[in-house]
Amino acid sequence: MFTGIDEVDWASLRHAYGSAEDVPALLRGLASADPAEREAALDGMYGSVHHQGNVYDSTLACVPFLFRLLARAEVPDRGGMVELLVSIGAECAGGSCARAHAAVRAGAEAFVALAGDPDAGVRRAAPGALVRFLDEPARVLGLLRQRLTVERDDRVLLALTEGLGHFVRCHPGHAVEAVDLLAAQSAPPYGPGLRLASLGQLALGAPDRLPADLVPTAVRLLRDRSEHRSGAPDRAGTDTLVARIRRLRPSDEEGSHLLRTLHTGLGDRVADRIALLTGQLTSPDAIDRCNAVWMSAALFREWRADHSGPIALIGAQLREDQDQLRDASVSVLSELFGLAAPAADDLCALLAERPGLRVHRWERGAPTLGGPLKALARSGDPRAVPILADVLAGPVVPDDLGHVIVHLGRSAGPLAPALRRRLGRVDLRSPEVADRAVPLLSALKALGDTAAVPEVLRLLSGAPGDLGSRDAVVPNLARTLGSFGAAARVAVPVLRGLLDTGYAAAAAGALWAVEGDASAVLPVLLRELTHEQSGRRSVAAGELARLGPAARAALPGLRRMTESADLVWERTSAACAFWRIGGDAEPVLPALRSAWTENPHTRGTIAGCLAGTGPAGAPLWDLAHTELAAPRRHTARADGYGSHDILKDERLLRTCREVLRGL
Repeated sequence: MFTGIDEVDWASLRHAYGSAEDVPALLRGLASADPAEREAALDGMYGSVHHQGNVYDSTLACVPFLFRLLARAEVPDRGGMVELLVSIGAECAGGSCARAHAAVRAGAEAFVALAGDPDAGVRRAAPGALVRFLDEPARVLGLLRQRLTVERDDRVLLALTEGLGHFVRCHPGHAVEAVDLLAAQSAPPYGPGLRLASLGQLALGAPDRLPADLVPTAVRLLRDRSEHRSGAPDRAGTDTLVARIRRLRPSDEEGSHLLRTLHTGLGDRVADRIALLTGQLTSPDAIDRCNAVWMSAALFREWRADHSGPIALIGAQLREDQDQLRDASVSVLSELFGLAAPAADDLCALLAERPGLRVHRWERGAPTLGGPLKALARSGDPRAVPILADVLAGPVVPDDLGHVIVHLGRSAGPLAPALRRRLGRVDLRSPEVADRAVPLLSALKALGDTAAVPEVLRLLSGAPGDLGSRDAVVPNLARTLGSFGAAARVAVPVLRGLLDTGYAAAAAGALWAVEGDASAVLPVLLRELTHEQSGRRSVAAGELARLGPAARAALPGLRRMTESADLVWERTSAACAFWRIGGDAEPVLPALRSAWTENPHTRGTIAGCLAGTGPAGAPLWDLAHTELAAPRRHTARADGYGSHDILKDERLLRTCREVLRGL
């Protein structure tokens, strides 16, 4: 197995953490008779040799030895090695990655024998490898068809079905027979798990072959499968990365994968997906409902629709006396912001029944606001206010509390005195001053609490050496004072003292809001507009926009920025400022239109600009029309993550409606 391994100059090769001289021990560990040593070795392979999917020269050097290990039937756990090779050989463009793909492809004949290996774990991993790397489509299809007729292990049958689906997508010219096989398996007499798997693969590769009654069929199959599901898997094991990941997986990982695949295949058929999710969330089986809660998040993040039904059902899960189901529901609801309103009653009931959930104490790190209270406050429900007041009066006050208050609007006004007192206790010398002050500043600014001026000024007056994380704090302090307007006149000397610092633009903006004297701030902002740092130029453009016509002297510089800036955010801020100041949109329309398309994250800023220009924004109203008609969130990501994108997208939709309200 390891002939020639010591002849490789491993010390000259590299992996994620430097020299690859430890790799021979990892390879030998994969063949160990000790299960813990094998798992630790596989952990090491993923953790360094193939770290986060990267391919290094040492990764390439491992490929021949991995194939030799696969050829030895006496080596246990070879299924994990097949999965490792599949990951190493994943297709990509150029470099070491392409060479790795070629290396695994060159050894693909080995996967043929593994398809019939005595070890079910190996047989389960083999179909995906065959489809991806054996460059003989007709032969691959024949192997999959033959294995489907003789295989008796349910999990291997699911892997073969997934292999068929991948074959359909990889080899469309040879897909007809594979699609016919999937369609046959999606109907009786096949079992519910195999039928669900086949429906998922049809949804991904041949949606025209799906049955007309897909959703009720899938829900019925899910429930049939759950009635016969075996108990939860044993999650004991070694303390390796691989073992920890396995313990974090859903208790019914197979069922979760089946339904997630179907959701993925349905894609933009949002009505069907909502109906399917509703069926999952009303399942008699708590594990099915828990899986549904977790996969609902991807639907909410990607698609605009009326999600109130599923969200209310997620709220109903909070009534269950099952920690895993409750925690999943709270996690999803806390990232929905205003969309979580249909679950607000259940969140209130949970907080009343279990007040200990108001604050979450971590084993390491500072306490944070508990998920149920965070979800309730972020939804904008005023019933969160008295609960937050109790937390503020208690012995443990999470630093992140201020961040949720901004979503409650003026209904949170009664919290202002306690927030001011807490801001007054922030220690200027603490290295955590930013973590403690910025959330409080956000809350006080949202509440318009002018009585907080002395405490804000105390922090801003701190000497640079005394104010930790000054770059994070000072702009927030300046903008908070600016939001108080003339009530913050006492801060004028301190703000003026910042005009020759790196915080000049934020200080100038605050001075304008407090004094309204353009002559005092315009020269500073014009200077910042030519700064070498793009970020400072963009901030200056934003502050100049607030001055309106009083900043006409900045128009030539802003026009140049819209035409020459390499960064889309800089062009966007300059174009919006040009329009606000000069009142003439024509010169900057191309810049705004191209930014809207080039980077969807600029749309909120551009829509805000449109909302403030009235009928003059007519040349870009079509963008708002198109946005409101689009079913997909403007910030949707392929990986389904990005919870705050829901908030940004809902804000964009509100702004677009505001733009078009007068039509």
